[in-house]
Amino acid sequence: MGSINITVYQWAGAWGPFKVRIPCGECTLTKDVIQDTLDNELAGIDVTLELRDWLSEWWKPLLKGGWHAPIVLVNGRIVSQGEALNRGLLNQVVTQEFARKADIKGSHVFGKASCPYCTIAKEKLDEAGIKYIYHDVVKDSQAMYEMLERVKPIVASNTPITVPQIWINGAYVGGADAVLKLLSEETFLHQAA
Repeated sequence: MGSINITVYQWAGAWGPFKVRIPCGECTLTKDVIQDTLDNELAGIDVTLELRDWLSEWWKPLLKGGWHAPIVLVNGRIVSQGEALNRGLLNQVVTQEFARKADIKGSHVFGKASCPYCTIAKEKLDEAGIKYIYHDVVKDSQAMYEMLERVKPIVASNTPITVPQIWINGAYVGGADAVLKLLSEETFLHQAA
């Protein structure tokens, strides 16, 4: 999987006789928010960050609809402009791009603490000896964004996404009923053993 590219056009640069050497406050704040989010919430995702001077290259973001710095693009798509970037938005967009590009590996249960179906599914997976990574989508927004991005292309577009959402050995299984059905199948039990 290739890197996810973030480009920030900040209010700086030169055009004709106009020169701006120091980026605006919101541009600097946006750069700092991006770097801190990459270092923390998005540390496991390969991201390339490029800072560009808007005044020197104003036509490049303008062709995509960006005209007010700071302009933030993720993989060539504008996600924010004209104000300091919201780190939650950055987390969402980068996580969605990651989920689109990278296959899920291993076994995963996306759920929440208050969900009885999540508890049942985890208990049955434990009883079957299947190791999995549990993601609480209420406490971890990145897990929620990843789950939604991975599930929505699989189910009908008008289907509400509920929890749990389960993958076993990289293959999408579905919810609690689907995992219970799968675990009851004799052929699966022989493969898992």
